[in-house]
Amino acid sequence: MLKGVPAILPPELLKILCEMGHGDEITIGDANFPGTSLCPRVVRMDGHGVPEILDAILTLIPLDQYVEHPAALMQVVPGDPTETPIWETYKEITARHEARGASCFEEVERFTFYDRVKEKSYAVIMSGETATYANVILKKGVI
Repeated sequence: MLKGVPAILPPELLKILCEMGHGDEITIGDANFPGTSLCPRVVRMDGHGVPEILDAILTLIPLDQYVEHPAALMQVVPGDPTETPIWETYKEITARHEARGASCFEEVERFTFYDRVKEKSYAVIMSGETATYANVILKKGVI
């Protein structure tokens, strides 16, 4: 047990967050995200939603202060009527940890998002989040 570390973060994820360097990316995927097929390093957190995982991670690492958008959301496919109220929750959580708040986020087209995860994500966290388009990529900053 460690003081100040959110209890929902498993030791495997703490190790990954420590190993990551400035500019490395980590993806938090919803329950439908194809994380295992996109990244060899996967942490299962099926009993938790993306908001609580995001909050816990941002307690420990800063977002990259040298890029305009250190966080990315999977853009809704054109013509899909899905609403994404969970994004507002992400922006509120981020604002508690980062001075730039909601401006940290950019929207990335679905297949470009998948390619980015495949090419750049150090790890993927698979959550139990049932909201759709609830995936988020975080770029680690300098501590």
